[in-house]
Amino acid sequence: MDIYILALLVIGLLLLLVTIGSGWIKRLPLSYALIYLVVGICLGPYGANLIQLQIRTEFLERITEFVVIVSLFSCGLKMNRPLKLRAWKSTIRLIAFLMPISIFAIAAISHWLLNLNWGAAVLLGAILAPTDPVLASEVQLAHIGDRDELRFGLTSEGGLNDALAFPFVYFGIHWLENDNWQTWLTQWIFVDLIWAIAAGIAMGILVGKGVMWIKQQLQNFRSIDVLMEDFIGLSIILITYALTEVINGYGFLAVFVAGLMVQRSHSNPNRRLSQLEFTEQLEKLMEVGTILLLGSLLRIEPILEFGGEALLIAGLLIFAIRPLGAWISTTNLGFSQSPRSRFHPAIRCLFGWFGVRGVGSLYYLSYALGKSLEGELGAKIAWITSITVVTSIVIHGISATPLMKWYEQIIQKKNSNT
Repeated sequence: MDIYILALLVIGLLLLLVTIGSGWIKRLPLSYALIYLVVGICLGPYGANLIQLQIRTEFLERITEFVVIVSLFSCGLKMNRPLKLRAWKSTIRLIAFLMPISIFAIAAISHWLLNLNWGAAVLLGAILAPTDPVLASEVQLAHIGDRDELRFGLTSEGGLNDALAFPFVYFGIHWLENDNWQTWLTQWIFVDLIWAIAAGIAMGILVGKGVMWIKQQLQNFRSIDVLMEDFIGLSIILITYALTEVINGYGFLAVFVAGLMVQRSHSNPNRRLSQLEFTEQLEKLMEVGTILLLGSLLRIEPILEFGGEALLIAGLLIFAIRPLGAWISTTNLGFSQSPRSRFHPAIRCLFGWFGVRGVGSLYYLSYALGKSLEGELGAKIAWITSITVVTSIVIHGISATPLMKWYEQIIQKKNSNT
């Protein structure tokens, strides 16, 4: 039998099994990503050898890029709070404090303990700092009306830090290419930081609102087929991302903002829900392929070669940097004495634990490999990233279900006492 046909058969059976068995899987300390990872390993060279792919390929960059932009749009659609600073308090703290803490802590450890030069160290920090909006479905907003602070914070963080890590990725790449800051720092500040972020926000607002306005005007003459309306979301994703990249803005940020604009523009909640369900289904389908590929890419020799350094970074990131950084970021600094400004200790702990690494890090890795990251240094960063992602998938996949059950019991007890 042709390997391609056999691979299709295996993937089809996998989708059927996880769909039929979803009720049992949700009760177990397992995530879908962990199942896909194990199956990917079995389909790789150490198993059936049905998937053969090198880690340095444009295909990997493009598939992870598409998965991320669909997921970011889905995150934007879930954002159900007014655009006020107080309503986004957890997001602001996790982005403004926790993400820089993570980047510079990873960079410092990589420089002093792994002997990476500062450019490569900052690049590795930027690659690993973003949390994943694709693999963390167990701890993200369950539906549009979900008001839970933990789920909102993790969902919005996953949407924004996947976009806002890009300036630091560029910073690391520039530093890797040229140690002389004077030749590129000004360009980084005005182009890679200020312009690209501003362009991403502006384009997300313009396209998101613009497409929805056109749709509403056309519906005055003839309604859009319900079955075709889901494709409006996909069209907004592609148009927003492409136009933003054309003007050198951050397409990831633009897509998230576009999702937020679409969420606020919908007058019919049923159609908004339908659009969200469509993007989530597309996201989950692409997740299967991406994690299968990751599992098939794993090799024993480089894991043995770089495993010690990778586990050092992964262990410190998961068990020290993220928890301590989240605790610091969510500390009440005295700016407000209102009880609303404070986070429940359980929320602060779980903010620190659920820093899932995944597809976003794989995208930034493949992007850097296509630029100036190459040779032995490229291989080291690639395997540190891959092993860290796999470690996160395993640890967070096992712990998500029991910890979220524990959290829900605490919140229910708190609400019953108030």
